[in-house]
Amino acid sequence: MADTTINVAYTSDDWRGVALSNFSLSPFLLDGVLLASIEGFIQGIKFPEGHPARARAFASTAWQAKECGQGADKAFAYWGPTPLPFGSAAHHQLVERALQAKFAQNQGLCHVLRSTQGLEILHQTGEDVEPARTSIPAAEFCRILTEIRDGLI
Repeated sequence: MADTTINVAYTSDDWRGVALSNFSLSPFLLDGVLLASIEGFIQGIKFPEGHPARARAFASTAWQAKECGQGADKAFAYWGPTPLPFGSAAHHQLVERALQAKFAQNQGLCHVLRSTQGLEILHQTGEDVEPARTSIPAAEFCRILTEIRDGLI
């Protein structure tokens, strides 16, 4: 029986899921800032401009990027002139904008995402329970990827 889903996560057993994950190296620009990965962006914006963890995160991928976010108070996401409440709709929209930029600037990833047409996109990282306050809930992440994919077809 053919698969009907794809797990987009760094731990996926499908190479496409790994390539499309937030952890993977996928350089892109957002508002003129060069970022190594979505995970680096997500972790870096937990800190205000000038904080050393922010710059480290922006240049990082995978677990190294995740570690950069350790110790953040998760009160705000810092991007632009006004801090966004962490976990708010505005914060989630910022992460969505970063994901859109990543795909707009990486044609290879667009081909990979397009190849998942017909599959339901899941984001299962092995955690039993998703944190109450997260940079992007799994359901939102899957919705965003599905909408980007549908726009590519």
